[in-house]
Amino acid sequence: MTEVSRGVKKADEELRSRDCASSEISVANEGVPANGGARGEELSDEKMEDVPPNGGYGWVCVACVAIINAHTWGLNSSYAVFLAHYLANNVFPGATPLMYAFIGGLSISMALVVSPVATLTTRLYGTRTTLLIGVVFEAASFIAASFASKIWHLFLSQGICFGWGMGFQFVGSVVIAPQWFTTRRSLANGFAAAGSGIGGLVYSLSTQAMIKSIGLPWAFRTLGIIAFVVNTTCSLLVRDRNKQIGSTQLSFDYRLFKRPQFLGLLAFGFLSMLGYVVLLFSLPNYARTVGMTASQGSIIGAVLNLGQAMGRPPIGYFSDSLGRLNMAASMTGLCGVLCLVVWNFAKSFGVLIFFAIFGGAVAGTYWAVVAPITTEVMGIVDLSSALSITWLVLALPTTFSEPIGLEIVAFNGNYTGAIMFTGFMYLGAAIILWLVRAWKIGEEEENEAKVGSGVVVSPVPRADSDGHLSGILAKSPFLKRLIMWRKV
Repeated sequence: MTEVSRGVKKADEELRSRDCASSEISVANEGVPANGGARGEELSDEKMEDVPPNGGYGWVCVACVAIINAHTWGLNSSYAVFLAHYLANNVFPGATPLMYAFIGGLSISMALVVSPVATLTTRLYGTRTTLLIGVVFEAASFIAASFASKIWHLFLSQGICFGWGMGFQFVGSVVIAPQWFTTRRSLANGFAAAGSGIGGLVYSLSTQAMIKSIGLPWAFRTLGIIAFVVNTTCSLLVRDRNKQIGSTQLSFDYRLFKRPQFLGLLAFGFLSMLGYVVLLFSLPNYARTVGMTASQGSIIGAVLNLGQAMGRPPIGYFSDSLGRLNMAASMTGLCGVLCLVVWNFAKSFGVLIFFAIFGGAVAGTYWAVVAPITTEVMGIVDLSSALSITWLVLALPTTFSEPIGLEIVAFNGNYTGAIMFTGFMYLGAAIILWLVRAWKIGEEEENEAKVGSGVVVSPVPRADSDGHLSGILAKSPFLKRLIMWRKV
């Protein structure tokens, strides 16, 4: 009995021991769901990174943006025809060539100045509302200009009001194509930007014909009606992806000025616009100063826009394959060379047509690459904020570039000085962007080193036991990066 009692007692103690162990395990596992549920919940809370469709409805949006560009920037390009008409005919008594030049620059600068407001309306009310506000302003500007009887009427209508309309539509649409694409981003942006060239081609010829056939007032009214119908339709069809990408949509993010690469992009745009606006608005009038007719001048202006339409998609295509910064810098530099070598000596209709085609193909490089290279350098999240600041900064050169060009013409008595000014502005812009390219190469080398080493890099250099600095990833010297080839 004693042995039995001892056995029972021992079994009872073992059973209690198991119960205690089981309780401890139960407590330890309490709140841990089966099948890794806690990890599943953690993963479900993580925000998935957005992947653009790289096509699909994005191509519809690209087509809509291209058409909007045709009926904003393209229509604005036809101001070269209006300018030649104003200068050849005393339409507004007492107005000077400098006043007319300011109207052309004012329309572009107002489009850029209004960009923070347009960015704000996009954040508060959406892209479609921003676009429709621009549609109303643009149509109103043409109708008001048709009743203008004094030069200041033209400043308010064709200058300021049209610029506001173009600005709201531009800011609302310029970021859409990059949001839908990754590997085809520059190609899509090139097609979208080509719309302005096609519009400039069509409306440079049609505006001249309308002025001759139905007169200046009804030419304005016709353009206003067309722009209203077409742009309204496209505004209703286009879609943005601001929510999917988490776009910041800040009108003025001052923190971006702390990044040297952003300052480089601003300088690139500043100098590009000093050259671009002079070339865009001066070529038809230049043709008349070397003995050609108004019709020939309008044809040259139209061919310049044709060149832009033809050149921007290839620039976008090769940007995706050869590097966006590579193409932007090289094509901008090529435009400067063409201005100095070809335009400077173009005195015949044939040579001017040649320059209009090939110079036009690269003249608007900035507009074809601005969104992709800003995305490349600043990132997709900061794209809207960076572009908003960019448009604001570019208001200065776009306002004064054409007046500067005409003042140089008035001082020299010919266009030689203005052509030299245009060419060197393009070359300066190309050099600055090449410096940004060198910075980008260094950034990519650092990122590759991080991935290869798997080491988290300390922002502060520290010396190891041997006295060597750690926490810094090796990258090529800056001068070497200026001359090395790399797809960026």
